Amino acid sequence: MRNLFVLLLILGLASFATNNAVFAQDATATESTEQAAPAEEAAPAEEAAPAEEAAPVVAEETVAEIGGYQLLKKYFIDGDWRFMSIILFPLILGLAFCIERVITLNIASVNTDKLLGRINEKLKGGDVNGAMDVCKATPGPTASILYEGLKNRDNGPEGVEKSIVAYGSVQMGLLENGLIWISLFIALAPMLGFLGTVVGMVQAFDRIEEVGDLSPSVVAGGIKVALLTTVFGLVVAIILQIFYNYIVSKIDGIVNKMEDSSIGLLDIMTENNIFKK
Repeated sequence: MRNLFVLLLILGLASFATNNAVFAQDATATESTEQAAPAEEAAPAEEAAPAEEAAPVVAEETVAEIGGYQLLKKYFIDGDWRFMSIILFPLILGLAFCIERVITLNIASVNTDKLLGRINEKLKGGDVNGAMDVCKATPGPTASILYEGLKNRDNGPEGVEKSIVAYGSVQMGLLENGLIWISLFIALAPMLGFLGTVVGMVQAFDRIEEVGDLSPSVVAGGIKVALLTTVFGLVVAIILQIFYNYIVSKIDGIVNKMEDSSIGLLDIMTENNIFKK
């Protein structure tokens, strides 16, 4: 079920990215068409000078009315959709891994005090198999290591402790599954943003060489692409880093509960004389 959810999430985010890229291509084509319009159509511009002077005021009002999504789309297009789409790739996959981990860890979280209480009730009545069934019916790594401890009760306290430690290492690996990919995307996003920065600066210098002029209007386009790709890469890394820290803290909390519950299980088994049977 979790794998299906992650697949649907990836498809949804990929569809969103594709729509943005298509929109960006259309916008780029529209701008090119407008720039290639005949010079005769620009003749009335001199007569409309007063209206052009008022244009910045209208533009500022329009920008103020733009929502967050529209503003993000505008900057996505301004930063060159080809570079932005590459940076969007780590965001899509990184969020998919993060959401899958969050769902898995929330399912793995369990009330250990209640679980130990149910196990204690079964062991007080001498029903070891019933206590093992309680662990089987409870999801999460904590119940799994307690089950392993009960299963190795015939080996004494040392055997139970060794089995818990050994199986706890296996559960730790399962909890940390996917973290290496999230770390990769956190490191990859800013690097791709810096790559876009370098490419944008190269474009700016190519434009200077082509025109033979160092005016701001000549280099503004390339510099804008350079800055926006860097910003977008850093934003992606920040978002994934927040998820990563939350996931790590969640794993630490589960591991602490596993250690506490394993100690509690040994005490319960000793109190109920399970090792003497």
